[in-house]
Amino acid sequence: MSRLFGSVRARATLAATVVVAIALVAAGTAVLLSLRSNLNDQAGTEAERSAREVAADLSGGASYDRLRLDDDQRPVQVVDAAGVLVAASEDLRRISGTGIDVVKPGPPRPTDAAGGGATTDDHGGDRGDDDGGDGHGGDDKGGDDRGKDGRGRGGGEDDDYASLRPGQIGAEVSFADGSATLDGDTADYRFAAVEVSVQSKGALTVYAGAPLAAEQAAVRTALTVMLTGLPLLLAVVAAVTWRVTRRALRPVEGIRSEMAAITASEDLARRVPVPDTQDEVAGLARTTNETLAALETSVERQRRFVADASHELRSPIASLRTQLEVGAAHPELLDVTGAVEDTVRLQRLAADLLLLARLDAGERPSGTRFDLAALAREEVSRRPGVTAHCASAEVVGSRGQLARLLGNLLDNARRHARSRVAVTVRTDGPWAVLEVADDGAGVPAAERERIFERFVRLDEARSRDDGGAGLGLAIARDVARRHGGTLTAGEAAEGGALFTLRLPAPA
Repeated sequence: MSRLFGSVRARATLAATVVVAIALVAAGTAVLLSLRSNLNDQAGTEAERSAREVAADLSGGASYDRLRLDDDQRPVQVVDAAGVLVAASEDLRRISGTGIDVVKPGPPRPTDAAGGGATTDDHGGDRGDDDGGDGHGGDDKGGDDRGKDGRGRGGGEDDDYASLRPGQIGAEVSFADGSATLDGDTADYRFAAVEVSVQSKGALTVYAGAPLAAEQAAVRTALTVMLTGLPLLLAVVAAVTWRVTRRALRPVEGIRSEMAAITASEDLARRVPVPDTQDEVAGLARTTNETLAALETSVERQRRFVADASHELRSPIASLRTQLEVGAAHPELLDVTGAVEDTVRLQRLAADLLLLARLDAGERPSGTRFDLAALAREEVSRRPGVTAHCASAEVVGSRGQLARLLGNLLDNARRHARSRVAVTVRTDGPWAVLEVADDGAGVPAAERERIFERFVRLDEARSRDDGGAGLGLAIARDVARRHGGTLTAGEAAEGGALFTLRLPAPA
C-alpha cells in the first residue's frame, strides 16, 4: 500500500479525487440550501396568500362561521388582540409554530371595561364597542409580549395595530415553521401571520399554513441523487486521472528505464528518448541527454588523460631503468647526468599530473590578495633574456598557482622565441591583464585553441626532452578558469605568439 501511494500517479489521482469531492460536496450543499430556501419562500408565499384571503373576508365583514377556512385543506387560525382563538379550520386537531396551541375557538367572553362597552360578536359574546372601535384599547394587550415570528406581537407592533383603520389589512407579514394535524394527517407547515382591523371585532391576526411536504420531498430527492451520483462521479474522476497521469508519465518511465540500462551497461554513448512535446518532460529528457553528453566527454577526456599520462611516464621511466641497469652491470658506463635529468623530468611530470588532478577535483584557490606585477617581476628575474613592463594590478587568488601559470607561459615562450620574450602587466577596467609575447614563429590561428588541450604538442618532431609533455598550457588555462579569468592565444606585434591572461580585479 505504501509503495502504491508512493507513486506520482497514485498521489495525483488521490489529490484530484479529493479536490473534486470537496468541490462537489460544497456545490451540493449550496444547491440544497438554495433549493430549500426557494421552496420555503414558495410555501411562505402560498401561506401568505391564504392568510390574506381570510383577512380579506374578515375586512369585508364576513362572520367567523362564514370564513373559508377549509377550502384548501390548510390549517388556519384567527386570533384576537387578546390572544384568544376566535376561529380555526374545522378539521384542525393539533398545531405548533403559531404560538396558539388551541385548535377550537373558546366560549365568548366579555371585553375589558376599558373597551368602551359590550358588543356581541358572531358567537354571542361581548367582544367590543358598538361604536366601531378596534377592539384592543386599554389593557387588552398589556400582558401579551410575543415577538414577530408568528408567535405573537411585541409592544412595538401595538402601534402598527393602532395605525390600521377598520377594514384595513396590514402590509407586514411574519413567517414561522411548525406542524399541524389536519383531518388525521400530521405534516410540517410554513405559517404566515397577517394582521387585519375589523369593524366591531377589533384587531385580529390570521395564521395560515402551507405544507412543506413538497420542499422536503424535493430536498430528499436531490440529496439522494447527490449521494448516489457522487461516488460514481468520483470513480470516473479517479479513473480518468489515473489514465491521463499514466499517459503523461509514460515518457518519464521511458527516461527512467533507459537511464537504468545506461547504468547497467556503462555505455555513455546512449541517450534517453525525447518525447515530441514542448512540456517539462521533454525539457527533462533534453537536459538528461546534455548531462550524458557532458559526462561522456568528461569520461573520455579522463581516459585519454590516463592513457597519455601512462605514455608520457613510460618513456622517462624506461630510459632511467635502462641507465640504471647498464650502470649496475658496467659502472663505468653509468650516465649519471642523464639519470638525473630523467628523474627531474619524472618529478615535474608527476607534479603537473598532481596539480591537474587537484584542479579537476574542483580545488578552489585561496583568497590571498597580492600584486600581479610583483609576481611577474619575480618570475622574470629567474629567467635571463626576458623583459618586463609591469604596472601595479592587484588580484585575489592562489599566488602559488598563478606563479605556476606565469612560469609555464614564460617557459613555453622561451622555447619558441628567437631572441626576445616580453611580459606586460596592466589594468583594463575591472580586469588585471598579463601578456607574454615572443618573436618566434607564432601559433597558427587554427591551432590556437587546440594547444590548450592536454598532452598536445604542435612540434611533434622535436625531442620530448626539449618540448615537455604538453601539459604546461593546459595547466595554465585551468588555473585561469579556477580564478574566474581567461587565457587566450593570439599574434604578437613581432609576429610571434601572444598569450593574454585576464583576471578579475578585486572590488
